[in-house]
Amino acid sequence: MYVSVKWGLRAARTGMKQGATKQFGMRAARLDGAGASARSRQQERTEATRRKLLAAAEQIFARSGFEAARLEDIAAKAGYTRGAFYANFDSKEDIFFTLLEEWVTDTIGSLAASLQMHEGREARSRALRQHYVEIAKDRRLVMLSLEYKLFAVRHPRVRARQDRLKQSATKILAMVSTGRRPAGISNRAIGTALGALSQALLLERLVNPGVLTEKEVQVMLGLFFDALIAPSV
Repeated sequence: MYVSVKWGLRAARTGMKQGATKQFGMRAARLDGAGASARSRQQERTEATRRKLLAAAEQIFARSGFEAARLEDIAAKAGYTRGAFYANFDSKEDIFFTLLEEWVTDTIGSLAASLQMHEGREARSRALRQHYVEIAKDRRLVMLSLEYKLFAVRHPRVRARQDRLKQSATKILAMVSTGRRPAGISNRAIGTALGALSQALLLERLVNPGVLTEKEVQVMLGLFFDALIAPSV
C-alpha cells in the first residue's frame, strides 16, 4: 500500500513537471513566433524605406544631376530625415550606384527571361533587336547613364562597378551570337556601341525635340543593330 501511494505521488510529480515543461515550451514557441513576426515587420519597414529613398533619389538625380543633388533633398522627398538616409545607405554615391545597378539587373533579368522564351538564336536576335529599339525611349535610363558617365570621368576609381554592369550586357549578346559580325569586334565592344548610340540619340531628342522623330531614331537604331549583330530579319 505504501509503495503504491509513493509510486502514485512520484507519477503525479512527474506529470506536473512534464506539464510545466510543455507549457514552457509552448510559451517559448509563442515568444519565438512573436519575435520572428516583429523582425519580419521591421524588415518590411526597412525595405519600404529603402524603396522610397531610391525612388526619391531617382527623381532628384534626374532633376539636379549627381553633383548638385543633396542628401537632405533625397531624404525630404522620401519623407524621411538625414538619419534615416544613413541608416540605409552609406553615401550619395552608394544610393546612386544602388539605383543604377538595380535598374540594370532588373532589365537584364527581364530581358534574359524573355529571350529564353524564343527558340533559336535568330528568333532571340529579333527579340533583342526589338527590345533595343524600344529601350531607346527610356528617358530615365539615358539621364542616369549620363550622370554616371560624367561622374566616372571625374572619379575613375568607380569604373570597376561599370565593368560589372557591362558583363551582364555581354552575356545577353552571347545568347544571340551567330558569329556573323564584323571581324575583330567582341560582344563587349558591340554592347558598348549599341548603348552609346541609343543614349546619344535619345539625349539629342531631349535637347532638340524637333531634330529627330521617334520613328527616325528607331529606324537608325535598328539599322545599326543589324550591322553589328547581323540577324536574319
